[in-house]
Amino acid sequence: MFFSQLESLTDSELKQLQLLREYIKNIKNVCVAYSGGVDSSLIATIAQEQLGSKAFAVTGVSPSLAPYLLNQARLQAAWIGIRHEECQTNEINQPNYFQNPENRCFACKQELHKHLNQISKRSHNAQVLDGVNFDDLHDFRPGINASAEAGVISPLAELEIDKKSIRSISKSLGLPWWDKPAQPCLASRIPFGEEISAKRLEQIASAEEWIVNKGFSQVRVRSQGLSARIELPMNEIDKFLKIIERKKLIQYFLSLGFNCVSIDLEGLISGKLTRDIKTN
Repeated sequence: MFFSQLESLTDSELKQLQLLREYIKNIKNVCVAYSGGVDSSLIATIAQEQLGSKAFAVTGVSPSLAPYLLNQARLQAAWIGIRHEECQTNEINQPNYFQNPENRCFACKQELHKHLNQISKRSHNAQVLDGVNFDDLHDFRPGINASAEAGVISPLAELEIDKKSIRSISKSLGLPWWDKPAQPCLASRIPFGEEISAKRLEQIASAEEWIVNKGFSQVRVRSQGLSARIELPMNEIDKFLKIIERKKLIQYFLSLGFNCVSIDLEGLISGKLTRDIKTN
């Protein structure tokens, strides 16, 4: 199946798309580390287009992935037409993850790629590709090092394709989720040093899904102790306060196990909990 362009691209983006197609076509047999985000979905799309049955996608399933996002990943894989597998990962049982040190992401990716390595070996030594993009290289992402150590290739980063271009290319190919908000691991809602548990991750996932179902697709529920702090884009905070039934929100969050709920007036800022690390 060839994904035709439905919208025009800039000359630079068109060249990036051509290079991405050639890059993946030349690998011949790939396993995509697939979360269902815009980045890994584009890799899965081009892999399916260029390699057909010689490409497949695998999603790591654990409490750190919200159930509704897993369902979205399944639906997107079916839309793309790529073979999709799931594997259970157990980072939640590893001290380097659940103790929540600053390099927590390293342990998480190390666990994921341990499983993907075994799966890829069973599939004619398929090369594992991920959706790390060029912007990610300039952010605090210890998991990138774990992926590199595991021999994972990041075509978007290598070809210097950033998030803006990824969205433009995805839109031009007709991918319905081209503007899907970024959804980092649920553990990123918990401050470093505070222990991560399956229960806390489930609380966060349920709280965020409740808000998403009210029509707010971009949301973070930061969990600090037993408190929940809701982050929304600045331009949606007033709307949220007007249409959300405050009593129902509070009752639901309390039923999840939180003991207080607040709105962050600064708004949603990706990587807010790593700002001190970036500036030190």
